[in-house]
Amino acid sequence: MRMSDLAKAAAAAALMTVAAPAAAVDVSRSTLGTLPDGRTVPAVTLSNRNGIKATVIGWGAALQSLVVPDHGGHSADVVLGYATLKDYLDHPQYFGATVGRFANRIAKGRFTLDGKTYQVPVNNGANSLHGGTAGFDKQLWHVVEATGGASGHVTLRHVSPDGEMGYPGTLTVDATYTLGEDDRLTIEYRATTTAPTIVNVTNHTYWNLSGEGSANGAMRHLVTIPAEAYLPTDAGAIPTGEVRAVAGTDFDFRKPHAVGERVRDASDQQLVFGRGYDHNWVVGRAVTADEHLMARAVDPVSGRGFELWSNQPGLQFYSGNFLDSTTSGKARRIYRAGDAIVFEPQIFPDTPNQPAFGSAQLNPGETYRNIISYRFSRMAAR
Repeated sequence: MRMSDLAKAAAAAALMTVAAPAAAVDVSRSTLGTLPDGRTVPAVTLSNRNGIKATVIGWGAALQSLVVPDHGGHSADVVLGYATLKDYLDHPQYFGATVGRFANRIAKGRFTLDGKTYQVPVNNGANSLHGGTAGFDKQLWHVVEATGGASGHVTLRHVSPDGEMGYPGTLTVDATYTLGEDDRLTIEYRATTTAPTIVNVTNHTYWNLSGEGSANGAMRHLVTIPAEAYLPTDAGAIPTGEVRAVAGTDFDFRKPHAVGERVRDASDQQLVFGRGYDHNWVVGRAVTADEHLMARAVDPVSGRGFELWSNQPGLQFYSGNFLDSTTSGKARRIYRAGDAIVFEPQIFPDTPNQPAFGSAQLNPGETYRNIISYRFSRMAAR
């Protein structure tokens, strides 16, 4: 080939390189800060070409930020969280966190497995909540992989040793966050164990689709939950064992309702117990192989919304009742009760003590799996 032909070929190759389309989802790495023991907390950001940007941090494998545009292209961070690692350490609030080894509550922190009784830390009145005093939300997870392309994902891992928080078996847990060009954010949890144990891992993101820095709270959000029944609780938020029909109650979200519509003048004893919603809806009766619709949420102010899909049978819906105006978030605005709502796909609370709810047991050779998918949409604001 002549020199002129080589030059032309090189120029054509360079032009092709420049003109090649960018990855649909970009992945970038940074750090949130350094723990007192010197370990660095990683942060990974997934960004698609439609303006959605999710930042996941190693502390608690948490969704720290999620920027979503509205119908007019105005972007806002729609999840509660902190700007600094110090705030996460000083004011733990489960913001965006991965919670486990057993999410939600275990009555009196006790359960029996294969004839042996175990005691785990009590940290919510007389009960254990979200794995105890140092659950998965208070652990440093390490990044296994972070890759962009047609979709972008980051996988984080925590190895929970045998006896951590009183739970048997060494549990290896992976949390994978995936963002697609179809505006779908998926969180998938997988776990394996070296000995029989109990597992219930979920995500605890607080949502305000108007924006976490907005003065508009989440009580105007329209919520739909396609469930015929829910689990009433005692005053300590432990299910009584009853599966109660939602028909004719303040727990009927089969058609869209504003969250604050029933909370504001609550007379139902269940709403009095929790100062609002903090209950599990029975969307199914067992974990399934495929995902099914768990909930819809729409903010009529911004028009932002999502459908939530999962393979889990239960959905804990919490209306942010205990945000107490003492915590300042990323936008340096105080978070008040009702400023955000939480959806947690999971098996039913206190399942280890309530055989009618099924089983929470994971054995060696088995793989636990919880997949949580948010399918975002935007419509004109009202």
